[in-house]
Amino acid sequence: MSAPDGSPVGAERSIGELFASATAEMSALVHDEIALAKVQLKQDVKRGVVSGGALSLAGVVALFSLPMLDFALAYGVNTWTGWNLALCFLVAFGANVLVAVLLGLIGAVFMRKARKGKGPQKVAASMKQTAGVLQKAKPHPRPETPALEDRAPQAIEAVARSSS
Repeated sequence: MSAPDGSPVGAERSIGELFASATAEMSALVHDEIALAKVQLKQDVKRGVVSGGALSLAGVVALFSLPMLDFALAYGVNTWTGWNLALCFLVAFGANVLVAVLLGLIGAVFMRKARKGKGPQKVAASMKQTAGVLQKAKPHPRPETPALEDRAPQAIEAVARSSS
């Protein structure tokens, strides 16, 4: 059995070797994370393209079916009221204009809200605030460990017995 760097398990390695091994493993981990993010991004883009295409196709079908709806509405008003057919088509046209105006007003309200929104600015401000806090952060003080000579031999023996 051997460690990831090829050295036998249990063999003493220097601090430099341990640091080099840890650095290599961190680098591999970062590369793997980047590869995973790329794959996930490709999947998200593919889903977005498919959903956009399906929504566009639905919009085209709905647009081409509107004349049939207008004819059905005009003939329905004619049957229901007995009015002249030309007047019924004007009523259907008025209903279309009314729906278009209502949708335009809803779109204008949402556009106004979108212009007032400061989503990206809020995110940027939050990132700057976090960076400022991290720059001012101080590491926690670590207790000083006594030198190996200062430790009692009994404590060293107790640790050796508990680990074996």
